[in-house]
Amino acid sequence: MRVAYFDCFAGASGDMILGSLLDAGLDLGVLRQELSKLHLTHYDLKAEPVLKSGISGTRALVLIDHEHHHEHHRHLKEIRDILKQSDLNEMVKGQALGIFLRLAEAEAAIHGKTVEEIHFHEVGAMDAIIDVVGAVAGLSALGVEKVYCSPVHVGSGTVESAHGTLPVPAPATAELMKGKPVFSSGLEAELLTPTGAAILTALAAEFGPMPPMVLEMIGYGAGRAELPIPNLLRVFVGNALEEPTIGQVVQTAVIETTIDDMNPQIYDYLFEKVLEAGAQDVSLMPVHMKKNRPGVLLTIVCPIDRVETLAQIVMTETTTIGVRWRIDRTIKASISSGHVETAYGSVRAKVATVDGRIVHITPEYEDCKRLAAQHNVPLKRIMDEARLAATQAFQLQPSESPT
Repeated sequence: MRVAYFDCFAGASGDMILGSLLDAGLDLGVLRQELSKLHLTHYDLKAEPVLKSGISGTRALVLIDHEHHHEHHRHLKEIRDILKQSDLNEMVKGQALGIFLRLAEAEAAIHGKTVEEIHFHEVGAMDAIIDVVGAVAGLSALGVEKVYCSPVHVGSGTVESAHGTLPVPAPATAELMKGKPVFSSGLEAELLTPTGAAILTALAAEFGPMPPMVLEMIGYGAGRAELPIPNLLRVFVGNALEEPTIGQVVQTAVIETTIDDMNPQIYDYLFEKVLEAGAQDVSLMPVHMKKNRPGVLLTIVCPIDRVETLAQIVMTETTTIGVRWRIDRTIKASISSGHVETAYGSVRAKVATVDGRIVHITPEYEDCKRLAAQHNVPLKRIMDEARLAATQAFQLQPSESPT
């Protein structure tokens, strides 16, 4: 399966998305042919090579005849009619309409109107139509079946608009990015536009690290402004490597830091705090640090949305002055819990399955400990009884019995 990954280190806009696809190998003639199926006139699309901070890229230029397109507003219904009456294939029509619907919904939420009341100024609408349809048709022409996206740099500061001075990201952009990972380095500029946000959030299946792929093409789409960083959107296109099929593949965050100057008694308290705050796992590993000082590597695995909370706990409760974190892909078994009956009483047990096959059963330690004390029998006997009861409850053959 061919996939595309947008690396939004300097944000994204509609023309930057088009430029990146053209720079990656999309033929301009093919793109123009697809856009001609809209039956729109008085515009042109050009591709211009540029340099941004020494990196070559392509700027997509949508040239509008302003004498023809002026002082008129298009509502969502008119854009819907343009798409429906076009000769584009149904997939491109559907995806493009979905993007415009997202734009209209975001604007409606901001201005307290219905989507049908929202209007697009005709000149702006022409730009957006070319950008949106061009992005969808361009990805299709490149054979891309699935789109991924990095966390998006949104910028900061303010931007001038038809509604006056607005904060960055603009309200509509922020609305579109709800539930998606964003960041700002403090650079004062509007790096992510509403059109760019609508395209990426509508088409991207996942936001996060680059998926495993055999890389074929790389493209850089240039923005208009000159910035302290390369004003480019990078796209990677390639064939996806097959995902492991032995379990569920999920994204998790990993927080790490090394410590060599702390009372080790504090770790017990720290473990309790981070587990209560949502950590999935926490561990220590002995390491040798600079000047050959012995220390420990603290590692916490957690959901991505708990990184900030857990990092704050680590920096508050330990002597570290900084942590690092990353996003990893994890293969997980499916976990379910239940009670099993033993000769000594009921014990909770966790059952791990992969593709419907049980691979592990873990009796709840606290239950086993309580029963061992209550009946004055060895703890390991209770745990063995619980595993046997669980094995029989799930009707496993002896050769399949989990450990």
